[in-house]
Amino acid sequence: MELRSLRYFLAVVEAGSLSAAAARLRLSQPSLSVAMGRLESELGVPLLIRGPRGVEPTAAGRYLVDAAGRILGEAEETERALARFRDGSRGTVTLAAVPALTWSRIPRLLREFAAAAPGVEVRLTDPPPWTALESVRDRAADLAAILVSDPRAFTERHRDSLRVVDWGPIPVVAAYPPGESAPVGPVPLAELAERELLLPRRAAGIPSLPETVDRLFADAALIPQRIRTVETIQTALTLAAAGAGVALAPDADGTSLARFDVVPRPIEPAPAPLRALVVTRRVERADPELRRLLDVIAPDQVLDHRVQP
Repeated sequence: MELRSLRYFLAVVEAGSLSAAAARLRLSQPSLSVAMGRLESELGVPLLIRGPRGVEPTAAGRYLVDAAGRILGEAEETERALARFRDGSRGTVTLAAVPALTWSRIPRLLREFAAAAPGVEVRLTDPPPWTALESVRDRAADLAAILVSDPRAFTERHRDSLRVVDWGPIPVVAAYPPGESAPVGPVPLAELAERELLLPRRAAGIPSLPETVDRLFADAALIPQRIRTVETIQTALTLAAAGAGVALAPDADGTSLARFDVVPRPIEPAPAPLRALVVTRRVERADPELRRLLDVIAPDQVLDHRVQP
C-alpha cells in the first residue's frame, strides 16, 4: 500500500463517488478508478461497492477507513517531527502520567519546561499506572509519572530495569458531595468509617491509594462499614459529586480537585501521603531532552533510583 493510494481511497469514501473525489483530487475519473482497482488487487479484497448513485465501502473498506486514518495521521506526525529536527528544534519527549497528576502538577510542569526548553515538544498521555510503566518498558514513552504508597518497596522491586526520581508527597483527602454539611476542619476517621466510601480498584503490582486507606483504618482499629470500589479515582470523584458517597482521593498541591464539584477535607488522623514518582528506563545516558525535563521535575536529583523517605 502506498500512502497516496490510502489518501485517494479516503477521498472516494468521503465524497461518495469516484467523480466527486476525482474533482476534489484534481485527477481524471479513469485514473482514480484504476488506482482504486489496483489497491483492491494489492489487498486481495473488495473495498468499494459501486452503484449508479456512487460508491460505498464494503466491510473491509470500512475497516480500511479507520486504519488508513491512523496510518496517515502517524505519517503526518512523523513528517512534522522530522521538520522540527530540520528547523533546529530539539526533539520530543513522551510522558505517560496517571490522571491524578495531570489535573494540576503536570500542567505546571509543562509550563515550566516550555520556558526552559521552548524547542522541545512534550507528548502527554494519561493511562492507568500499570499501562504507564509498560509504555516506558516498551519504549512507547520516555518517562512515567505515577503514585505509590511505598516508594522504597517499589524502587527496590524495579531497580534492575527502571530508574526512579522522587517527585514529592501527595496528600490524601476526603472529597464530600457539594451542598452537604461537611465537617469544618479535619474529618474524624471514625466519621468516615460510617459513610459510603468510594475508592478506585487496586493497581496490579503498584500499591497506591487503596493500600494507603487500608493501613489508615487498620492503624486506627476501625473497620469501614461500606466501601464501593470503582474503576478509577476520577470515577470516584464524579460519583462523590453526584452525592453517591465520599471519595478518598489524592489532592496534589491542594488544588487538583478544583475541577470536580466536591468539597475536599483533610482527615484526622492524616493518612500517610502517597508519593509521586517519575520513572524512566535504566540506560547509561539519557537523551538531552529527557534529562532537561528531569532537571525541571527534580533539579536536586540525578537520574538515579533514589527516593526520599
